[in-house]
Parts: sequence; structure tokens; C-alpha cells
Amino acid sequence: MKKNKLKILFVSSEVVPFAKTGGLADVAGSLPQEISRMGHDIRVVMPEYSQIADEYLNQLEHKLHFRTKVGWRDDYVGVNSLENNGVTTYFIDNKNYFDSPTMYEGKDKHIRFSFFCRAVLEMLPKIDFQPDIIHCNDWQTGPLSMMLKENYKIYDFYKDIKTVYTIHNLRYQGIFDKSILEDTLSLHSNHWYSGAIRHDGCINYMKMGINMSDVINTVSKTYAQEIKSPYFGEGLDYTMRMNDDDLYGIVNGIDYDDYNPATDEHIYANYNVNDLTGKRKNKLKLQEQMGLPQCDDIPIIGVVSRLVDQKGLDLISCVIDELLQEDIQFVLLGTGADKYEQRFREIGQLYPNKMAANIKYDAALARKIYAGSDMFLMPSEFEPCGLGQLISLRYGTIPVVRETGGLNDTVQSYNGVTGAGNGFSFTNYNAHDMLYTIQRAIYFYHNQPDVWAKLVKKAMKGDYSWKNSALEYLNLYRKLEAGDKKEVDSFSDREEVDLRV
Repeated sequence: MKKNKLKILFVSSEVVPFAKTGGLADVAGSLPQEISRMGHDIRVVMPEYSQIADEYLNQLEHKLHFRTKVGWRDDYVGVNSLENNGVTTYFIDNKNYFDSPTMYEGKDKHIRFSFFCRAVLEMLPKIDFQPDIIHCNDWQTGPLSMMLKENYKIYDFYKDIKTVYTIHNLRYQGIFDKSILEDTLSLHSNHWYSGAIRHDGCINYMKMGINMSDVINTVSKTYAQEIKSPYFGEGLDYTMRMNDDDLYGIVNGIDYDDYNPATDEHIYANYNVNDLTGKRKNKLKLQEQMGLPQCDDIPIIGVVSRLVDQKGLDLISCVIDELLQEDIQFVLLGTGADKYEQRFREIGQLYPNKMAANIKYDAALARKIYAGSDMFLMPSEFEPCGLGQLISLRYGTIPVVRETGGLNDTVQSYNGVTGAGNGFSFTNYNAHDMLYTIQRAIYFYHNQPDVWAKLVKKAMKGDYSWKNSALEYLNLYRKLEAGDKKEVDSFSDREEVDLRV
């Protein structure tokens, strides 16, 4: 017997295709659509930034407006909406807060997202939507669960609503001065002394979300374990250990309709697992566009990344000269820290026939690199989930990764004896361990083409879509709704869902 339809509000500070700075937007754009296909009423809400393209802003339908209090402030709240692939997305409008040069930075960001959380809660009865679950994401929505419990649970409309809080990256926490406790959050000083929202003498929105939500999850099972340790815990490892009973890991997926080499309009030629001739065409065209010698026998190693410490760029920088002595070509795309931008520009100039350094953001070129490369390098220091390795697998490009976070959960190192594995990986955060692993992959590419061909097909046949992940989230919602949060990660108690719709 099919269980009752759930009502879920997905709260995110960014959502594809409307606004994006990172992987959170991809999750917020894809996961609700997959859950909606399963027959549940899931809706999304985000701020109405000035950065949203006019093609979407012009389609918004004004639903209502009202005023709300943020500390002593009396603020306008506009609620607009748009249907996005069958999912209603609400936009919270206030030009004072969201008509800003950047989405997240600015002296008022603590007020901006406190306002957003309160506006979301007060919007619900006005649009006549009473969710079973409110699903919050990252520090920008950290205050919502606190506000719900502190200010709204006394009203019948809110009393049965449960909250899920997803940590996409623990490094970014939303840290503010103690003075905002009453000035912005309208909270009693007792909350400061309880320690539930305080860290290192500051108000911490991330810690607030962790401690005040009913369930916490991260975007991979390995990362859920890692952040309980000081090395990965970003100062909040003690908080994660204290909430261990309510902490789960669910790996992200990717949109298989969007990332599909058989239909992708951004790549040079389409291909599929049964006909890989298009992949060879992509490689030759990528070499041509990058100004590299066109040769099908030389493996291309691709990197599409923010050029920041987290992504392991220091490892690449350390051994790039040694790596380029190998019979390879290296194509890099990304922007970030000046030290990496300058370093890779210089290396590209030194090795013009072996390396192409594209220091820019170019979404279309990123697709071409995924399709045209033979290997995809992702040696992250830490990686909550990672999307690059999932996209590369989808495009038949073999990932070379460090065993951390979601990389560890999705890439299994090739075993030459058993044939198991879908990529290559190394454990220690060490440049020469990485170099050895790349050399191992190069060996198989050059010397065992049959093995390499099987790896490519295995990568493309794997299912890294949102279907499995959405089932795990749905199971988490069901367990939370029923008041039973144990064994959420098992598949044994899932409802039956027809995924063909």
C-alpha cells in the first residue's frame, strides 16, 4: 500500500538555474524535482537576488506581500513564484537585502539571512502550505530551526513541522558578533549561555542549524564520519560528535538529463556507452581548441575546479613539472587564488604543447573537457561530496581522486587482479602519492587498452543520478515524520516508488 504523500519545503540560498555559486545550487535544483517525480508535494524557496537573470525575473508571479520583524526592523516581504520543471519555487523579495553586488558578502549578511529565514516561516500560512518537513541547507538557513522552535512552535500551524539540516560544506559557517543575538535574531540571552549557538565567542549560524534541527545530514557518508574529527571538523567536530545520533550521510547525485553525452549540446560530438566514436572526436577537437597537438594516443588529463587550497591544487602545483614529463596532455579550467592562477599560467607558457591553462569560468568549455579528456584529476584535501567525479564518470572520463568525503564514496580504485573499481585513488594528502596514482592510470591507458576500454564502459554504465539519493532522503523524511530516526541509511524500510515517471 502506497504511503501518504509528504509535503516538504526545501529552503536554499541558491538554486539552479536561477542563481549558483557552488554545488548547493545543483542539489537544490535537482533533488526536489526527483522527489516531486515520486509523487510528493515538494516546493523550493530562495532569495530573489538581483543576480537572477531577467528571463526568470520577468516570469515571476506575485503571490502576496506582508511585513515582518527582524530585531527592531520592520521589513517588507514580497513572495513571488515560478514553476520549474513541475516544482514550485518561491522567491523572497526585499530589494534592501537582495539587490546587492554579491549574494553572500556584505556587512548586513547576518541580517539578510535572518530576514530570509523568518520570512520563509511567516510565508507558509499565508500561501496555505503546511509542510511536514522543512529541509534547510548550509549556514544561510541555520537560524530557521531555532526560530521555528523558539517563536513559532506555540502556534498550531507550526507545532508538528520537523526540520532537516544539510551540511554541504562545514568550512563556511556564518560567524557573527554576539550583539546580533537580540538585535537581529530576537533571542534571549539564555541561548548564548547555553552554548547551543555560540562558538569561539561568536554567534555561529551553522552551529545553530546543527543543534536546533531534528536531523542533520551531510552530502556523503564518508564526510559524515570525517567531520567528527578535528582535522575535518572545522572547529565544530565536538558539535558533530554530540549530535552523532542524528547525523546521516547521503551522497549527492547529478541530473542525468542535463549531463548526458548522448544529448549534450555543449560538447563537440555526442556519444553513448554503445558507440564511443564521438568521444574520440571530442578529444581531437578539444586538442585543437586548446592548441595542443592532435594525437589520439596521448591521454588528456582534465581539471575543472575552483583554484583553491581545498581542491588539492598545491599537490598539482608541487609535481606539475614531473607530471608533464609523462606522455600526457593537461587541460585545466578554473579561477581562484592568485597564486594558483599565476602558477598555472606560467606552466602553460613553459609547456605549450603539453598544457593548456584556461584561467576563467566557462560552463560550456567545462563540458567539453569532461567529454574530451581521458582522465579527470580531483585530488581534494577534503570534499564533502564533489560533482566533478560524478560528471566525469557519466562522460566516460576516468577519475583520479584522493580518498576523502564523497570521492571515497563514489570512486573505487581499480584492482588489477579482480577487475573491480571505476577509477584510481590515493589515501594520503601527498603530492608524490598523487603522482604515482596518475602514473598507474597512465600505465593502464598505454599498455592495457582492453582494461581501459572496460573502465570507460563501466564508468558510463554506473548510476550516479539523483534517483538513489532521492530515495534515501525520502526515507529520512519518513523516519523523521514517524519519530524513528534509526537506521535511516539502510534500504530495508523504503517505500516502493515507481521511478519510471
